[in-house]
Amino acid sequence: MDFAHSPRAREYVERVAGFVDTEIIPREREYLGALRGRADRWAVPPLVGELKARAREQGLWNLFLPDARHGAGLGVVEYAPVAEVMGRSLIAPEVFNCNAPDTGNAEVLLHHGSDEQRERWLEPLLDGRIRSAFCMTEPEVASSDASNMEATAVLDGDEVVLDGRKWWSTGIGHPDCRFVIFMGLTDPGAHRHRRHSMVLVPLDTPGVRIERMLPVLGYLDEPYGHGEVSFTGVRLPSSAIIGGPGRGFEIAQGRLGPGRIHHCMRLIGMAERALELACRRAVSRTAFGKPLANLGGNRERIARARIAIDRARLQVLHAAWLLDTAGPLGALGQLSQVKAAVPAMAQEVVDMAVQLHGGAGLSDDTPLAGFLAAARALRLADGPDEVHLGVVAKLELSRHRGAAVSGEATPARPAAAAKGAGDRAGNTTEDTQEHTA
Repeated sequence: MDFAHSPRAREYVERVAGFVDTEIIPREREYLGALRGRADRWAVPPLVGELKARAREQGLWNLFLPDARHGAGLGVVEYAPVAEVMGRSLIAPEVFNCNAPDTGNAEVLLHHGSDEQRERWLEPLLDGRIRSAFCMTEPEVASSDASNMEATAVLDGDEVVLDGRKWWSTGIGHPDCRFVIFMGLTDPGAHRHRRHSMVLVPLDTPGVRIERMLPVLGYLDEPYGHGEVSFTGVRLPSSAIIGGPGRGFEIAQGRLGPGRIHHCMRLIGMAERALELACRRAVSRTAFGKPLANLGGNRERIARARIAIDRARLQVLHAAWLLDTAGPLGALGQLSQVKAAVPAMAQEVVDMAVQLHGGAGLSDDTPLAGFLAAARALRLADGPDEVHLGVVAKLELSRHRGAAVSGEATPARPAAAAKGAGDRAGNTTEDTQEHTA
């Protein structure tokens, strides 16, 4: 593959980078001060609206959607470097209307929603008038295996009835959050990957209750937040089911593939900015008569961080290329590889930068503490490391089992996307669905 960015991608990278560096990063402290200084910490500071209006005027809006009717028409591999630039600031994705989980929810509605669902929810979501959340993980079961879900979405005539409790529902605290996508058990007797459905739930529906907001390492991540939400006898018309009953896992797989690329590239952007801050600190701060860069092995740490970031970027771009050329199945192993590798890399790089900053790195004087919390959380979100490592190992071992039985040489690892997809076709359903956990 050619790792050079397309002319269209280069243009957006330059424009988004210019906006982030001149409009967003200089106002981060103002944003934080406005957020923390309000009596209601879940209210959005007015400067966010100002920045969003400027970004939209410049055509930097909904860049994540490959469908040119609704977004910039960028493929996954083209959007990846744009997402990296957005990752340099925790508030940038919202400014460009490219914030998770709205991005994933928008893709679900675009590809699987009915005309009515798109008109009611997708259009205002892409217009930036509303926000959304995704309710999948549950507190009472091991949600690393998504087939454990106990919350139900049961058909009752021309209605669907929801019951259960979800948590880590990101975005539920935002004052503009208007709907959630709920995933629940519909048919316990079906194949384990055909039992669940996704349902669109207006947040003001009777029976929906936000029980509490959950901090991440002390950060509430306001004004978005991560909530625990109960659903008690929630009744909706069956037309609220996305794509029809029993398609929850199928839809989830398509939603999570691009989303994992977006997360990983934003993490690389975080790591890049953390390394920049670390280097500036290392050359400008003196201790024991020497710059910090010349103390305690810091040069080696900085070098290893540079190597780790560049390696991760190339690996994610490869996964994005496979996703564009071979689809989620063809990119299955690579998606799991980057989802396990990149958050761990970012956590290590940011932690190094925190250490070089001393006490300042633990405070809100730099973005590093927020970066550290985000990187650590993403080792669990969208599937914990162990699930992704399990998928990688399963795919790797499957290439050797047949050869071991027959005594033949182990088949070479496929180099091309199409061949990679074909070699994995025997494990499509189980491997793909385990990957959504």
